[in-house]
Amino acid sequence: MSLPPTTPPQNSHKRLIPVISCLLKNGADILILKRSKNVGSFQGYWSCISGYLEKGEDPLQTAYREVFEETQVTKDKIASHTYAGPFYPEAEDVIFETHWFLLESKTNEITTDWEHDLCEWIKPQNLIDYKVVPWLPTLIDHLFDLQP
Repeated sequence: MSLPPTTPPQNSHKRLIPVISCLLKNGADILILKRSKNVGSFQGYWSCISGYLEKGEDPLQTAYREVFEETQVTKDKIASHTYAGPFYPEAEDVIFETHWFLLESKTNEITTDWEHDLCEWIKPQNLIDYKVVPWLPTLIDHLFDLQP
C-alpha cells in the first residue's frame, strides 16, 4: 500500500480534520488494540492509538495525551519517538491531516480505556493474523523504515 498524499487536495471544500496515529513499540513488539463497539468506526478491527488534535495542540502533545488516555502509559515511560507526516488521506466527507508516531515504550503494562476491548503486544510480522484497519500496515512499514 502506498503512502497517503503529503499535500492536501487543491480546491476542496471538505472539512480538514487533524488527527494522530501512534504505534507503541516495546523491544521487538508493537501494541495493537481491538476497537470496541463504542467507537465511531472500524469496530472490532485492530489498530493503533489514535485521536483528534485539539485546537492549538502540537501533534506530539496530542500523541502523549492519547497514549495516556488509551493505555495509561505516561510520557516519562516513553524513551523516544519517530514522526512521519503530515499526510492527507481523503474520505467521502472530510480530509484528514494525519500525523504518525512510533513511540518506544519503556513498559509493556497497558490499561485500556472504553475505546478498546483488547490489546496485544505482537511481532510486526504477525500482523497478518489480525483484522486490522486498512492503513495500519502502511503506517507500521513507513515508521519502521524511518528507524536508524
